[in-house]
Amino acid sequence: MLPAGESVFLRHEPCPACRERGLDLDGDNLARYSDGHGYCHACGHYEKTEGGEAHASPSRARRMSAKPFTPLETSIKALKVRGLTAETCAHFGYGIGSHRGKPCHVAPLYDKEGRLCAQHLRLEGKDFKWLGDTEAVGLFGWNVWRNSGRRVVVTEGEIDCMSVSQLQGNKWPVVSLPNGAQSAVKFIRRALEWLEGFDEVVLAFDMDEPGQAAARECALLFSPGKCKIARLPDKDANACLLAGKGKELLDSLWGAVPYRPDGIRSGADLWDDLLKPPQPGYDIPYPGLNAKLRGLRLRELYLFTAGSGIGKSTLVNEIAYHLKMVHHLPLGVMALEESPARNARRYLGIHLNKPLHLPEAHAAVPEADLKAAFEAVMGKDWWIYDHFGSSDIDTLLAKIRYMAVGLGCKVLVLDHISIVVSGLDESAGESERKVIDKLMTKLRQLVEETNVMLLAVVHLKRPDKGKSYNEGRQVSLTDMRGSGGLEQMSDAVISLERDQQGDDPNAALVRVLKNRPIGDCGEAGYVRYVPETGRLLAGDGGEYGFHKEHLETGEKKEEQQHEDF
Repeated sequence: MLPAGESVFLRHEPCPACRERGLDLDGDNLARYSDGHGYCHACGHYEKTEGGEAHASPSRARRMSAKPFTPLETSIKALKVRGLTAETCAHFGYGIGSHRGKPCHVAPLYDKEGRLCAQHLRLEGKDFKWLGDTEAVGLFGWNVWRNSGRRVVVTEGEIDCMSVSQLQGNKWPVVSLPNGAQSAVKFIRRALEWLEGFDEVVLAFDMDEPGQAAARECALLFSPGKCKIARLPDKDANACLLAGKGKELLDSLWGAVPYRPDGIRSGADLWDDLLKPPQPGYDIPYPGLNAKLRGLRLRELYLFTAGSGIGKSTLVNEIAYHLKMVHHLPLGVMALEESPARNARRYLGIHLNKPLHLPEAHAAVPEADLKAAFEAVMGKDWWIYDHFGSSDIDTLLAKIRYMAVGLGCKVLVLDHISIVVSGLDESAGESERKVIDKLMTKLRQLVEETNVMLLAVVHLKRPDKGKSYNEGRQVSLTDMRGSGGLEQMSDAVISLERDQQGDDPNAALVRVLKNRPIGDCGEAGYVRYVPETGRLLAGDGGEYGFHKEHLETGEKKEEQQHEDF
C-alpha cells in the first residue's frame, strides 16, 4: 500500500502541449502516474487527476508559448559579395540589420502556423546568434512556398537556399536548415510532414564530410524513393553561383537519383561486375582437396577440423606455406598455442623437408642452409602474432585487421578458434557459443572487407559414445566445438579422419564437410604424415601404399608394404 497522497509512475504518453507545437515526435514526453495525474518534463504541462483541469506548471509555463521577442528592423539590399539580388533577398525577407551596434544579416524564421517566431543573425566572422523561440522554428523559407508540389530543394544554409532559388528565377520551392548540418536531423524531423507533401525532396547540402554525412542521415527519414542527394559541382550552392556554375548546379539537382543506403545496389549497376569472370582459386598441394574446392580464394573463410593430434594444424601450415611461396601471397600467422620461434621452425621444416621441431633434426642442418631457408620463407611478407593462449576478441580482431590492412597480408592463419574462448568468465554472462558466434560474425565481416583468405583451425567436441576421433571416427559439421556460427559463417569446412591406433596410423582421409562456393562435398583424397620429414603429403591411395579400406578395416596389401615410410 502506498502512503496517502503518493503515487508511482505507470507509463509514458504523448504530451498534447508538445504535439501542438510539432514536438514530442516519439510520443513519450508525458509521464502518467497511478493517481491519474500527468506531467511533461519537457514543457511543464500538467494534468490533474480525473475531473481536474489541465494546466502548466507556473515555473515552466513560458515554454508552452512562443518566446516573446522584438524583431530587429531590417532593410532589404542586394548582397553583392554573395551574388544575390535585392529581389531574391526580398523574396525570403532576408535583410540587413544591426545587433548591439554591429551590422548583421537577418534571416526570419517562422513556425508551422506561419508566425514569425525567431531571427537568425549572421555577424562578421561567421558569428551566429538567435533571437526569439528556437524551439518553434521550422525550415528557413518554408513560409514562402505552398505545402506541396513536384520538388523541393533543401540546402544547408540560408545563403545557399537563396542562391538556388535565384538560379531558378525564385519560382520553385527551396528551403534550408536553420542551423547547419549539426542539427539537420532535428529540423528535418520537425518539418517531415511538410516535406513529405512534395513528390521529390532533393538534399543539396555542402560537399564536405559533415554535410554529406548529415544528408545520408536525413535521407533515411523519408519514404523510400522520395529523397535524393545532389552532388554539387562546388563546395556549396553559393560557391557554384559565384563561380558561374549555375547550370551545372541545376543539372546536379535535376539529375540527383533516389538515395539508397550503403549496401543496397540496383540490379542495373551490376553489369560491369557480371562481365568479369569468377575469381579463380589458388591451387594447393593436395590434388583431391584442390579438385573439390577448385582452389582457395580471397574473401573466403576456411575451417579445418579434426581430433587432437590428427594433423589439422600441419595441413593448414602446408597450405599456407604453398600459398606464400608458390603464389607469393603475403602471410600472417596467429598460432595461439605455439611460440613464434616454434611456429617458424615448422615453416622452415616444410621448406627444408626436415622435422626442425625435433632437436636432432635441427642440429643436423648447417647454419648456412638454415639461414638461406629463413631468408627465403621469412625474409619478406611473413608475419606472426607474438601471443600465447586466449586473447580478448576485440584485441585479436584488431591484430588481424592490422595484418590485413597495415601489412598487406592476403593469407591469414588462425590456430585455433577454440583457444580464443578458453578464458571465458561465465559468471559475467559469457558463454562459449555466444562468444564464438560474435567472433565468427566479425571474422566474416573482416574477410569480406579486407579481401583476405582466412584459414582457421577448429577443435571437435568430445563424442558422447562410440569410438573416438583418434580411432578414425567420421567427422560431421555438428561435431565442431562451439556454435552454429562456425558452420554458417564459413565458406568451406575440411576435416581429417585418422586411426592413430590402426595398422596404418599415419594415413588420413580428407573430407569436405561444407563447400559453399562450389557445392561439391565428400571424400577428397588421402594424406600421409611422414615422420622422417615432419611433412603431411598428398596421396591418391597408392602413392604411399594405403587405401580407404585401410582406414576402415586395417587390411594391408603385401605388395604395398615396401612403399611405406
